[in-house]
Amino acid sequence: MRKKRPDLKNEYLDCVSDLLRHPLVCSMENYIQHNEITCLEHSISVSFTSFRICRRLGRDSRAAARGGLLHDFFLYDWHTEKPEKGIHGYVHPRIALENANRHFSLSRREQDIIRHHMWPVTIRPPKYRESYVVLLVDKYYAVVEYCTLRQKGPVHMFRNWLRLPSAS
Repeated sequence: MRKKRPDLKNEYLDCVSDLLRHPLVCSMENYIQHNEITCLEHSISVSFTSFRICRRLGRDSRAAARGGLLHDFFLYDWHTEKPEKGIHGYVHPRIALENANRHFSLSRREQDIIRHHMWPVTIRPPKYRESYVVLLVDKYYAVVEYCTLRQKGPVHMFRNWLRLPSAS
């Protein structure tokens, strides 16, 4: 008899549904991240994939899901707007962390994930294995999205739940 697999989608949503319902997180759908992929789509892809990997490795999958979802919570169009100080690639992890701390209660792992997801660009390395998982998954999706492989990642599974328009 085959063992029943838990429903990963619902398990993931248990970790992040409060974040996904927040108006500012939803506003990430208004910003393009890479090519035609929105910041919210990118973040969900990074978050869900990191959640799955950390779950399989026996790591803190909740922190990976939440930190992964908020890793690009900088809330501006980086293609047209410039941060107050510095270059977007270098400073957006700090801006995302400030925004996330302002609106949510974050664990140390979640903070580390957000703060260090651009390592080695952000000189200090992450402290936790979950942070390394998120930063590697983020790099993977950035390459996929930049190369216009049109693979939107796992966001399609959450499209109806989030009430996002379907991909064309």
